[in-house]
Amino acid sequence: MIVYYAIAALVIGLDQLTKWLVVKNMELGEQISIWDPYFGFLSHRNRGAAWGMLEGKMWLFYIVTIVVVVAIIYFFHTEGKKDRLLGVSLMLLLGGAIGNFIDRLRRGEVVDFVDVLIPVIRYDFPIFNVADAALTIAVVLILLHVILDEKKKKKKGVS
Repeated sequence: MIVYYAIAALVIGLDQLTKWLVVKNMELGEQISIWDPYFGFLSHRNRGAAWGMLEGKMWLFYIVTIVVVVAIIYFFHTEGKKDRLLGVSLMLLLGGAIGNFIDRLRRGEVVDFVDVLIPVIRYDFPIFNVADAALTIAVVLILLHVILDEKKKKKKGVS
């Protein structure tokens, strides 16, 4: 079980380290191109949720995050420990949620910095951070878990 919580701690640590590096070494709005124009770092702050939604509603984010963290921990202890994929997914979710929560508590905003342009569809993806990436990966893995679990249940039902 400690290994699972280590995943969440690793996400939180990496998230906070990268955000600290951005805040200390980049001016707000400064851009560093890595693979122009498709990938780079852009020092940005977000006072809302994904894509800046609900900007300035910090009290709502505090309440929602606390409820979500408690629910993730509860679900991990009741279901996640039984399945490795689900357990890892929940810990990525936990780490991402706590990583952005720390920013909201300490700064009143979330530090974002990863800037990606998807060339095939010419879409400038919203700027994000390590916590956001962990949250996205967690959701994809949870969906994969649900699909695999449904297939497993159908297979048992047929046999």
